[in-house]
Amino acid sequence: MNRSFIQLILVQLREFYREPSVIFWSLLFPILMAWGLGIAFNNKAETTKTIALVIEQGSLDDFRNRYKDINLEEKIDSISKSFYYTIPYGGENSGVTTFKIKPVDWQEAELMVKRGSTSLIISSKTDILEYHFDKFNSEGQLAYLQLSSLFNGENPTVQQTEIKPMTAKGTRYIDFLIPGLLAMNIMMSTMWGIGYTIIEARTKKLLRRMVATPMPKWEYISSLIAARVLLCFVEAAIVFAFAHYYFDIKIEGSIPTLILLFLSGIIGFSGIAVIIASRTAKTQVGNGLINLIVMPMMLLSGIYFSYHNFPDIVIPLIQALPLTMLADGVKAILNESAGFTEVWKYIIALNAIGIVTFIIGLRIYKWY
Repeated sequence: MNRSFIQLILVQLREFYREPSVIFWSLLFPILMAWGLGIAFNNKAETTKTIALVIEQGSLDDFRNRYKDINLEEKIDSISKSFYYTIPYGGENSGVTTFKIKPVDWQEAELMVKRGSTSLIISSKTDILEYHFDKFNSEGQLAYLQLSSLFNGENPTVQQTEIKPMTAKGTRYIDFLIPGLLAMNIMMSTMWGIGYTIIEARTKKLLRRMVATPMPKWEYISSLIAARVLLCFVEAAIVFAFAHYYFDIKIEGSIPTLILLFLSGIIGFSGIAVIIASRTAKTQVGNGLINLIVMPMMLLSGIYFSYHNFPDIVIPLIQALPLTMLADGVKAILNESAGFTEVWKYIIALNAIGIVTFIIGLRIYKWY
């Protein structure tokens, strides 16, 4: 083999291991992520699922008396102070699932489905239980199979159970998924489109050349954000057009508020992207930093599954994440007919995050 070729390979390897930050983000960071996510998702001794219970005929006492043989334990929610029943299912070998049966009315039950708090509604009548869930939602299907085996006992009759597929707008899994994907697209497009672009420009010494021109420094950063605003809206319009045509997704709430929320999300993530890229000079390090921000939010913020599946103690922290606020706001506008009064907190919070991080990023910005 050519000796010069071997030397070039060795040069590349030396450049790699002589940078401690590159070694950390390229080798150690993926291991730490795998370790953390493995602990969070793989070692759960018990799974908790919330189920909405609607009493259509009879009373709650009638329901309890009818299923007195089931271990229905009444508890009080530490946050909302409302009561619910718990039912354990499974065992050590198959895994334990604890169902939180929450008595609500129909309006609140449908709202719980739209927000991802539950995937199954049980309506109780005099002599029958009706199970309402999206037939394309595997979580709802599994909850139905587990709970019907508990309520029906060993000798179920046909009259005891009836399935009522949910087809109303906003209650399908796709209605939960599309708004989350729109929000995630804004985050990914902004973080990579601004953050990685700045890091790459610094690596190629382009920022050094730009700062030598009469151009005001703020114009360069602002141009990146302005371009990303246009691109994000084009990308969101394409995704929504497909979802509207194929899945009949509609905007039930205020369109101007949705536009304002999108702008707030872009501002929020633009500020985070600027502060991440403000001093980073290695693309490997930048790649690791961006992934450190976006990957946890992709998993925690309720994009693919509800964050209500996590322990109650961490839910307020998850709800404070920028992606969670953006996704919850988009879901509220698309599925719950929400307007500015329902999502103004998200708009203010996202703009505040963006402005503060943008100012800090400019103050510590490294142009060369």
